[in-house]
Amino acid sequence: MKNFYIFLLVVFVGITAFWLLNRPQPILVTLVSAERGSVTVTVVNTRAGTVDACRRAELSPALGGQISRLPVSDGDYVEEGQLLLELWNADLKAERTRAERDAIASRSRAREVCVIADVAQREANRLTQIEAQGLASVEAAEKAVGDAESRAAACTAARDVTTVSEAGIAIAEAALERTRLTAPFSGVIAEINGELGEFVTPSPVGIPMPPTVDLIDATCLYISAPIDEVDAPLVKEGLPAIISLDAFPDRKFSGHVRRVAPYVLDLEKQARTVEIEAEFNDTNNDNLLPGYSADVEVLLASREDVLRIPTSVITEGNKVFIFQKETGQLTLREVETGLSNWEFTEITAGLREGEQVVSSIDREGIGDGVAVQPE
Repeated sequence: MKNFYIFLLVVFVGITAFWLLNRPQPILVTLVSAERGSVTVTVVNTRAGTVDACRRAELSPALGGQISRLPVSDGDYVEEGQLLLELWNADLKAERTRAERDAIASRSRAREVCVIADVAQREANRLTQIEAQGLASVEAAEKAVGDAESRAAACTAARDVTTVSEAGIAIAEAALERTRLTAPFSGVIAEINGELGEFVTPSPVGIPMPPTVDLIDATCLYISAPIDEVDAPLVKEGLPAIISLDAFPDRKFSGHVRRVAPYVLDLEKQARTVEIEAEFNDTNNDNLLPGYSADVEVLLASREDVLRIPTSVITEGNKVFIFQKETGQLTLREVETGLSNWEFTEITAGLREGEQVVSSIDREGIGDGVAVQPE
């Protein structure tokens, strides 16, 4: 009998050991808690944007020629209307001088002719008066009147010639002006492609050439960046934006959307984009330079102090695996969501603050009612 009980004990121990060794082991999972915070919906550019100046002029002379004056250098600040470059133009200056002197001569001739016309008019008036008194012949009076009218016409013609001569000065000045480059606005000289004494030529039609002077107004800067065509209908002028620059990795700049292009760029057939422009809210950004690479994050909507969970924990059908601490098992529950982005999703119903949900939903064996063990 004693041996029988020993046998039963051995069998029981073996069965228990077999069950312990082969029973399903709890799945190790990672948990996150539902907590309160902010959820922001944004749209970001698909490729790096660029810091551009509101006003930038790539200037070149209208005529080809040799640079005779170059009073500015790279990096100089210039005022609107300041001379930037002048080509050799001694011949055109001589033409202007001749036109000026021709105008002076025309005015002198006009004065001479008009003085003669005035004398002729006085003589005609005198003869007309004495003819009425019978002291002069009618023929003499009529001849004097005709001569006065002829002289008056010559005076008018001389004055017209004077206006033509003055127009010649304007023509000569315009031709001279084509040899000069002046600043169309105040700004900084970004680059000068040319040296004193070198020859410059205007760009042939259809062949782009480097500008002789590149002028930038750095007091007004904006970001030009492409966004996906799918997101374009959501972006409107005036929406707030956050601007990030590679040159300032630890700093964010506030801005707003100032323009959304009314057309789609199809440079890449499989990734068509729409160009947007974002302007800095703070115009005092002396450290920023045109040409910096930048990213724009447009804020479409934002809510503060809402219940949120990571977007990655939500499965198909807006369901999450909730960890039941009392039983050590998972419960699959459907939740209602609000605003959502890549990082967080707002929960409007179906979950309470502090409840834990599974974040490692890709683990094998995860399912409703499965026993798990938090890592």
